[in-house]
Amino acid sequence: MSKILFRKMTVADIEAVSKIDQASFSIPWPKHIYYDEMNTNQYAQYFVATVDDEIVGFCGSWMVLDEAQITNIAIDPTYRGRGYGEGLFQHVINYAIASGIKRLSLEVRVSNLIAQQMYKKFGLVPGGIRKNYYTDNQEDALVLWVNL
Repeated sequence: MSKILFRKMTVADIEAVSKIDQASFSIPWPKHIYYDEMNTNQYAQYFVATVDDEIVGFCGSWMVLDEAQITNIAIDPTYRGRGYGEGLFQHVINYAIASGIKRLSLEVRVSNLIAQQMYKKFGLVPGGIRKNYYTDNQEDALVLWVNL
C-alpha cells in the first residue's frame, strides 16, 4: 500500500499543482499566481500531498499574525475518496497551530457538500455567506471558520 506524505510546496511543484488545479476548478489559477505566491507573498504557506513521489494534492493558505485563510485545496480527481484531502487538511492545521495560528477560515461553494462535510469533521462552522462569490456562475460561498 502506498504511503501519503505531506511537505511544503516548492516552485518545482507548480506544474503538477497547476494540473490538479485545472482538473479541479472551473476557473483555475494561472501558473504565475502560484509562482508569485511562492516567491513574493511572505504570508503564503503552500503544501503538497505525495504518493510514491507523485503530487496528488495541494493546499494553500495565508497565515497573517494569528489567523489563517485557506486559499485553495484540491486532490487530483483520480485520488479522491481515499482520505488524502483530510490528511492534507490536518497537516495544514497542525502547521498552523505550530505557527501560533489561533483561527482558521475558508470559503466553500454552497453546493460543495462533500467538502463541507470534511471541514465539519475539523470543527469548522458556518460564519456567513459571501453572495455571488464565484465568478464562473455567481454561486454563493459559505464562509467557515474554526478556533484552533
